[in-house]
Amino acid sequence: MPSSVKALGPARPSGTSMGPQARCCLPAALQRRLPILAWLPNYSLQWLKMDFIAGLSVGLTVIPQALAYAEVAGLPPQYGLYSAFMGCFVYFFLGTSRDVTLGPTAIMSLLVSFYTFHAPAYAVLLAFLSGCIQLAMGFLHLGFLLDFISCPVIKGFTSAATITIGFGQIKNLLGLQNIPRQFFLQVYHTFRNIGETRVGDATLGLVCMLLLLVLKLMRDHVPPVHPEMPPGVRLSRGLVWTATTARNALVVSFAALVAYSFEVTGYQPFVLTGEIVKGLPPVQTPPFSVTTANGTASFTEMVQGMGAGLAVVPLMGLLESIAVAKSFASQNNYRIDTNQELLAIGLTNVLGSLVSSYPVTGSFGRTAVNAQSGVCTPAGGLVTGLDVLPLCVTFLLCFWEMQYGILAGALVSTLILLHSVARPRMQVSEGPVLVLQPASGLHFPAVEVLREAILSRALAAAPPRCAILECTHVCSIDYTVVLGLGDLLEDFHRQGVTLAFVGLQVPVLRVLLSADLKGAQYFTSLEEAEKCLTQEPGTQPYNISEDSVPEHKVTLLKA
Repeated sequence: MPSSVKALGPARPSGTSMGPQARCCLPAALQRRLPILAWLPNYSLQWLKMDFIAGLSVGLTVIPQALAYAEVAGLPPQYGLYSAFMGCFVYFFLGTSRDVTLGPTAIMSLLVSFYTFHAPAYAVLLAFLSGCIQLAMGFLHLGFLLDFISCPVIKGFTSAATITIGFGQIKNLLGLQNIPRQFFLQVYHTFRNIGETRVGDATLGLVCMLLLLVLKLMRDHVPPVHPEMPPGVRLSRGLVWTATTARNALVVSFAALVAYSFEVTGYQPFVLTGEIVKGLPPVQTPPFSVTTANGTASFTEMVQGMGAGLAVVPLMGLLESIAVAKSFASQNNYRIDTNQELLAIGLTNVLGSLVSSYPVTGSFGRTAVNAQSGVCTPAGGLVTGLDVLPLCVTFLLCFWEMQYGILAGALVSTLILLHSVARPRMQVSEGPVLVLQPASGLHFPAVEVLREAILSRALAAAPPRCAILECTHVCSIDYTVVLGLGDLLEDFHRQGVTLAFVGLQVPVLRVLLSADLKGAQYFTSLEEAEKCLTQEPGTQPYNISEDSVPEHKVTLLKA
């Protein structure tokens, strides 16, 4: 069974771009659709070495994870392995992040368990349909819709998923049998049956947890490589680094060896996974019907059975993967193409369904391993027509069913409204200092477009220049916007330039002061901000304390 060793290559390393000859020979549109064409002409043996090490590390990590995630999804163990390798090959050609690795994840496995009744046929069909939805979103450039899912919603979901998944493993740790999968029933029956704990399973589980913790602590304290480091010390460091990075595989191998030793003696104190189907999965179309003990379920019945999962699973898959990609792109100073990522994830799920994969997405844990291992590559005129779009949709669909026409028209109108919120118009003034003024309110779905607008115009310039965010039209902000502004301030600080704020209204100023954003500078007027940022003498930023902001006016105290 092939492991999920990353088929290495996606986006080029930070600061690396194609040479002019390679760039002029390839159309820009083709490079956007096939990002491999942007970095492959400059591929080097050094990149190959680092990519090989990173891919091997991820491969050793994903095998035990895939087996465990299949259990979380309520599927036979081999389905975790089936889901672990297709993303490597697809992302090699289509991905825009050099760090991201696609495959089964804990959150996605939990969703699959909830919506597919622990039936492999439903899980594979869900992968196919999710991939189709994700591909459609990519082709239609609907990536902006993901910006409407705010940070509190994401954190609430991931926190609940962490608790659910973590507690779900307690029954396995204690060797308890016949425990329901519904969370509250699971908690009740786990505590009710705790007296039936199997000593062998509990002992082996605790020993494995201790080993993983020790190896993780060792991994965190491995010293960096120095040019003057002796070859023997460098070799020892490499061995320790490899062993601690592949700790999941090592611990699983250790536990399997212990269980096998008892099996040979004829005494087995552990609950075993059982036999896993050998070999590669057959290449076949997804099941569009399935035969059960109650008869044959048609495609329509299967879709109805999965219900809201057809919306939740593809959206959460996109959200998780793009969040991972953006996080590592920010850390390593490169950019990703959100819509291209949608295409890569969607095609992975569609092709994966042909080899019995369940829905996959970007893995934060394995992406971190990839990055830490030193991976180098992932180897206007239509506005008038868009105003009439709701009218056309409503008019045409009303010939089918009146209620569908009204509902569709309302939905399209809502999407247009939401798009204006997520992609607000911005007035940009170029000069020694970039001035950017949102023409309407700033809400959390617009954080990413604001960030990209500022980064591309200020920090991508040579040399980087200071920027002013003119906030006269911003009447309120939320937690997600504050986080985004904090990230922007950190980006500017790393480049040695300044991001300043002008025209803050009282509610906005109060929120920013309470957030205590590091490096934030506030000015009463645009002229004063420009004078200060261009280092004209006699002008300084204002020192504002939260106590100096009354209910109906802002008192600015000069530093």
